[in-house]
Amino acid sequence: MKLIESIVRPEKLADVQQALAESGFNAMTHFGVIGRGRQQGIRVGDVSYPELPKSVIHIVVDDAAKDEVIDIILDSAATGETGNPGDGRIFVVDVEESYTISSQTKDS
Repeated sequence: MKLIESIVRPEKLADVQQALAESGFNAMTHFGVIGRGRQQGIRVGDVSYPELPKSVIHIVVDDAAKDEVIDIILDSAATGETGNPGDGRIFVVDVEESYTISSQTKDS
């Protein structure tokens, strides 16, 4: 299994959720964060915003679905025709074990 953690613009969260759901990936966790990437925030005139709001999405999928989920997120989270700096990042992490609390069982 893989944990796919994506950091996206908050205004793209609904688009990503909808695209994932339309492809059958309904289970996910998301939350709001504040941070910055390589662009180190944004400057508008004389005002500097060193950190910006982002949304983090966690989704765990079987290894075989990893590339499909990544492609969905890349397509639905990008802004403009080809994307823009600050659109976000995707991280993929191996999941060694998973347990369902209600049944107290180890997932396969």
